[in-house]
Amino acid sequence: MYTAEHKAGTKPHVAARRTFADLPGPAGLPVFGNLLQIDSLHYHRQLEQWAERYGTLYRLRLGGKRVIVLSEHTAMATAMRERPDIWRRSSRTAGAIEELATRGLFTAEGEDWRMQRKLVMRGLTPEVIRNFFPTLTMLTERLLTRWQRAVRRGEQVDLLRDLKSFALDVILSLAMGQDLNTLEQPDNPLQQDIEFLFGRVARRITAPLPYWRWFKPAAEREAMVRKERIERAIAGFIAEARARIAANPELRTKPSNMLEALLVARDEPGSGFTDAHVVGNAVTMVFAGEDTTSNTIAWLLYFLAQHPGVAARVAEESDAVLGSRPVLRDFSRLDALHYLEVATNEAMRLKPVAPMIAMEALQPAQIGDVAVDPGTLVMGLIRQTCRNANAFEDAAAFRPERWLNAAHQHTEGDPARTMFPFGGGARFCPGRYLALVEIKMVVSMIARNFTLEFDRAAPPVDERFTFTITPDSLPVRLAER
Repeated sequence: MYTAEHKAGTKPHVAARRTFADLPGPAGLPVFGNLLQIDSLHYHRQLEQWAERYGTLYRLRLGGKRVIVLSEHTAMATAMRERPDIWRRSSRTAGAIEELATRGLFTAEGEDWRMQRKLVMRGLTPEVIRNFFPTLTMLTERLLTRWQRAVRRGEQVDLLRDLKSFALDVILSLAMGQDLNTLEQPDNPLQQDIEFLFGRVARRITAPLPYWRWFKPAAEREAMVRKERIERAIAGFIAEARARIAANPELRTKPSNMLEALLVARDEPGSGFTDAHVVGNAVTMVFAGEDTTSNTIAWLLYFLAQHPGVAARVAEESDAVLGSRPVLRDFSRLDALHYLEVATNEAMRLKPVAPMIAMEALQPAQIGDVAVDPGTLVMGLIRQTCRNANAFEDAAAFRPERWLNAAHQHTEGDPARTMFPFGGGARFCPGRYLALVEIKMVVSMIARNFTLEFDRAAPPVDERFTFTITPDSLPVRLAER
């Protein structure tokens, strides 16, 4: 799997020759700018379409906010390498998350971010994931049992729904030490509260104006009630985790989940961490780890179902690695799922679930040859940047074999350096390792036990932007092998 953090391939800035006013871009309206031209459910697609017309650097105005839209990989890599000192996360995005959800690593900046990064990485080390692996195996077996039962009854499996519930069960087990089994119990109140709050955060991020600052309709008031319920539940989870650690001191050296690891780190003398840091980052993991992983798996299944040759090769590899078992039980064998890994790479290239990276200038900065004033927002288009790099032949095709060519790996010519599925630089996604383990567990289980059938009579699958790229449907059927 692509692991470079894009430090190679970045270059010193050339002298700035242009300003915001020099950039091309779509004409807007007084006061609103380009706000009313963007459909929130297809936000990323509109920006990509404008990039096709106006190039790798163009300008927008969203209300009174200046926005530069970027889709050139060298400039993108340089900007990400300059975080968090020159660029911060979008204040609009950070504000929406902090007001409704939590304060954690995702929204932290500067020295606070550096401190919290150390805390979070303590909870996501390969050792923590290894200790969590038996739980992940159990959750994968539960998913398999549900699907086998449905297929044998002749029932249609709602893959999107089940993948989302599975991902939530995984992240709640890891981040909170709780098995809510939302896969079998979809009416769980905590799941409903999390889903509702996540939806409101996405709505705020893409809203034309921050209307909630002036008045709070019923949905916004309901969001605050649900937020308080989530916080009370998490306080209970922390109390339970502390009790487990007290009863079993071995957990201090071998924590079984992220919450225990965070609490151990927080309790170390001079750590500087507080319970608020623990709560904020446990909640951040839940919000960051549900839709991203489930949608990546969904898009991969979407491609595999339409490319039976690729699916057959994934199945052959899964059979060899899993042997007679229906689910992988040997953590050390994850790396042997190499072809599945490159198929995942290819799905993320075509359907990056996080399609944009929003960065706001903290000081006078530069993007390419453009001088950027403080407060200007830069929207980096992940998929468009990869397209513009011209690094892939037949780029629109789903062809995992392109990743098997080792000739350019870790060199300037490596096509992987044009991809940013997990961000880049110091703010490289800390949950990357967990996400890839989840993907391998689920997809190898599917390939070992089922075949995929694509419903070609179904309407075309559309991308919806709800903070991540979500398929509006997944016309894929499971059949037992």
